[in-house]
Order: sequence, then structure tokens, then C-alpha cells
Amino acid sequence: MCADKWINELWKRKHHIFILIILLFVFWLSWHTYSGRMWIPSLSFYCSLNFSDHVRKDGSYLDHLLEIRLPRMNYSQPNIMNPPRTDVLVMTPWFAPIIWDGTFSTDILNQQFKQRDVRVGLTLFAIKKYVVFLQLFLETAEKFFMVGYKVNYYVLTDRPEAVPNVTLKEGRSVVVLKTQSNARWQDISMRRMEMISLFAKKQFIGEVDYIVCVDVDMKFSDHVGVEILSDVFGTLHPGFYKGQRQRFTYERRSESQAYIASDEGDFYYAGGFFGGTVEEVYKLTNHCSHAILTDKANGIEAIWHDESHLNKYLLTHKPTKILSPEYLWDNNMGVPEILKKRRFVAVPKNHNQIRNK
Repeated sequence: MCADKWINELWKRKHHIFILIILLFVFWLSWHTYSGRMWIPSLSFYCSLNFSDHVRKDGSYLDHLLEIRLPRMNYSQPNIMNPPRTDVLVMTPWFAPIIWDGTFSTDILNQQFKQRDVRVGLTLFAIKKYVVFLQLFLETAEKFFMVGYKVNYYVLTDRPEAVPNVTLKEGRSVVVLKTQSNARWQDISMRRMEMISLFAKKQFIGEVDYIVCVDVDMKFSDHVGVEILSDVFGTLHPGFYKGQRQRFTYERRSESQAYIASDEGDFYYAGGFFGGTVEEVYKLTNHCSHAILTDKANGIEAIWHDESHLNKYLLTHKPTKILSPEYLWDNNMGVPEILKKRRFVAVPKNHNQIRNK
């Protein structure tokens, strides 16, 4: 009798049971998808953990990838027994190339980078009277910097109205970012790390692939292209590229976050030319910004301000590419024989008339 009563109750609720079965089946379908041979889990979080095992077996996941076809090129074959430069170091002990004229092919690199539709951001600080350098900087950059690529010139300035109107090529633009000034030029210099890190997180990450950070009181005088791009790069300082580490003007006070001992150091990097991917530049500038603030709280200021902190960072986080002094030069230093090009050079100026004005 009990069994008969239970069956009768189920029969009365048959519609509810049928709906429940349908819902369970729909849920199961949403959880799984048919691959052609078997049902596999299809929810994203499950896929991230287990789907790779399936695609390794038949490779079907790779079918959507497009084959990149490069146009045929004619160029001289690299000669293992005849390297293009033997007068300078072209590779670090951690396998980071050092970029000199003659060590790369612009044509080959352009083909590789244009396939990726690379976008480059160039940051420059034009604070106070430094806006006077913008016209020449932008005009020479349009002639020599990343020609043929999309470029955003990020001008950080306290005088937006003073930014000149320069004719730009297609795909290139000037983006004015208003920032405050500081009483001392040293503070302006040190705040660059903070401002670059803030804008990298807020804006650059959604607009460009690489960030190049340079001084504005400079001009381009020869090709500067994608050969410089890498995860993170620094530039050999023109005053120390031949020097021994003991003579580098690192921060030598152990109280500073920028401290480097006399028996440490690879190269001395210039604060006026560094960069990398947006993510790596954010990590670099954010780290240096916090180190500068820590020093300030402890009542200490590194000897060469943000450049000192940059050198400490690149000592402990090795750059993946290094630019030779071709990429940052002062013509007052003459022209050594190893310098085949002077690509980015200092503009003659009276610092006392510009700084703190």
C-alpha cells in the first residue's frame, strides 16, 4: 500500500519532475560541449585548468591561428666567422644585446614589428621653461623616431598652452598630460618616476605596447627605430660607457634605497633614455618612485636623484636590451671612433637659465 501511495504521489507531480529533468539537462549542456568525438567541460574556469590536455592530443585548438607570411627579402647572409662589430661589446653576460650601428638590419626588424602592428608611446616632461625644447624635439622626432609606426607623444607639462602645434604623420599624435610643477628641478626630476607609473597604469596600458622615456632637452639626428624595443632597456651613459664600476657615480651611501656597493655594478645607465613594454616600465617606475619616497621619509636624497634609483633597479632587474651611447650623446664630448652614429643628442643650453625658472 505504501508503494502504491508513493507511486500515485509521483504521478500527480509528473509535470514538476519533467521540468526538473529538463533543467538538469540544460545545465549539463551548459557545462559541456561536444568536440566531435567526446563531450568535454566548456566553462571558462574549467577550461583554463584542463582544456590544454585535450588540445595537445589533436591540435584542433591551433587551427584558428593564421600563418604569418613575410614578403621575400634579399640581404647578405650573416657570417658566423665575420661578426659586424669586434671593436665593442655587443652582448652582456646575461645575453642581452647591446645595440650599436652595424649590429642589426632595419629592414628585417621592420618586417617583424609591422606584422605585430606595434604602437609606441614616448614620454617627455616639459616643465617650466623646458617647454622651449618641444618644437625642435617633436620636429626631429617626426623625421627620425619610429618612422612608419603609430606613436603617441605623451607631453607631461604644467603649461599645456605652450605646447606647439607640429605637423605629424598619419597615426601619430601629441597627447598633453597636465601635471604640476615643483620648486626645485631635483624634485621635478624625481617625480618623473611617479608620474610615468601613474599614467602607465591609468592610460598608457590601453593605448600603446611600448613606452620610451626620454629627456626633452634633446633632438633626434639619426634613425631611432624598433631595434631599441624590448621588455626593458637602458642606455649606456656617454660619460661612463668606458669606465670601471668603482668610478661610476652610483649612490654609495648605504642608507639610501639606491645604494650600490663599490664591488657591484654592470654599467652606468643614463636617466634620459630608458623604456620597455608598458607593464615592465610600470614595474620599473613604480619601484623607483617608492624607493624615492622611502629615501625622502628617511631624510636622504640620492646623489643623481631618479637616475641613481634607475641604476639600482637595472642592477637587480637586468635589462633585456642595452642601447649604446649612439642613443644618448653630447657633442661637447667629441666623436670617438667607435661612435658610427649620433642618433639622439643634447641641445646646447645654459642650465642655470632653464632650471628652477
